[in-house]
Amino acid sequence: MNQLRALPNLLTFLRLCMVPFLVLAILDGHYRTAFLLFVIAGISDGLDGLLARLLRQRTTLGQYLDPVADKLLLSTLFLVLNHVGLISRRVTVLVFGRDLGILVIGAILFAAVGMRNFKPSFFGKANTFAQVVALVAVLLAQFAATRTVIFVREWALFATMALTCLSGFDYAIRIAVRLSGTATESAPGA
Repeated sequence: MNQLRALPNLLTFLRLCMVPFLVLAILDGHYRTAFLLFVIAGISDGLDGLLARLLRQRTTLGQYLDPVADKLLLSTLFLVLNHVGLISRRVTVLVFGRDLGILVIGAILFAAVGMRNFKPSFFGKANTFAQVVALVAVLLAQFAATRTVIFVREWALFATMALTCLSGFDYAIRIAVRLSGTATESAPGA
């Protein structure tokens, strides 16, 4: 119960609670509100990690909940923005498919061989950064469509597609290497 009361975890729960309001703002065409909520969610994401370190409130719950909240927020926004015609189906399928694949594979590996601790790679972090920039630019373009915003939106969406593929392949290779190491360790005579 103490893990639930930790301030960083409360901020993560706040971020999770913002998702439906973000969805409604987009579906209702209130892009300024959606932009503001997304910025607040981003700030809360940075604050929860900082507070966990400063207050020494790193918890097991937080280690699992924070990335789930991030992926839920980003994947949901890609789906909703695709639904309203602001992001292409191609980008959305790649982003959502990769995240769903990682989640399913992670659950299977944990259940089957107890493998956990999937630290994000450089490509995974770069992909998340590209996704955040793309979402910010897509939302911002709905009420402040300057040339710069449009340019950033197009390049960030392209970078998101490329980095989604790269990080997906990188993840698959890293898992294969870890599994081959696990198989070698458990083989008789190894």
